[in-house]
Amino acid sequence: MEEVALAFESEKTCAHIREILEGTGMASCLLCHSGAEVKRVVDIQGISTVICGCKLRDLDAESLFVDLPTGCSMLVVGKRPMLDVIENEEIIKLAAPASRDDLLSAVRLLLRGERRVKRNAIPVRSAEEKICIERAKELLISRYGMSEGQAHRFLQKKSMDSGVKMLHTAQMILEESGRF
Repeated sequence: MEEVALAFESEKTCAHIREILEGTGMASCLLCHSGAEVKRVVDIQGISTVICGCKLRDLDAESLFVDLPTGCSMLVVGKRPMLDVIENEEIIKLAAPASRDDLLSAVRLLLRGERRVKRNAIPVRSAEEKICIERAKELLISRYGMSEGQAHRFLQKKSMDSGVKMLHTAQMILEESGRF
């Protein structure tokens, strides 16, 4: 069972959420009463998931998130106007009052880390694609006396201006030169 840090100004809210999460077997909860306590628990226990209210006794949720280690995820539960102030897109927000099912769904999402993975996923080029782009850069370097950085920026700019992928731009340059 995953361990999560719970931190709310209201002890009643904290106890209610703990009851739901531990009662369903979804997570074991460590109760915290301040942002400083959350930071200590995360550091000492190696917790990577925080569920909290918009404001804690000593700081707000967004400030706390900034102080947490990279890879730590956060669910903030609160009233809609307070949630709207939170600008960090990595923080998952749940408007209160929320149903038990909504809370469990949000925590499930948080524990799986789906949101972070999708946003941070960087497409990886195949070896053939890398070779094609490198060959186009070499052509630009030899034909126009560009540096490697200039050739790369040229391919990027040309790709962005025409709205196509860098690979396609590299292929066009190589085709025009008869080297493809």
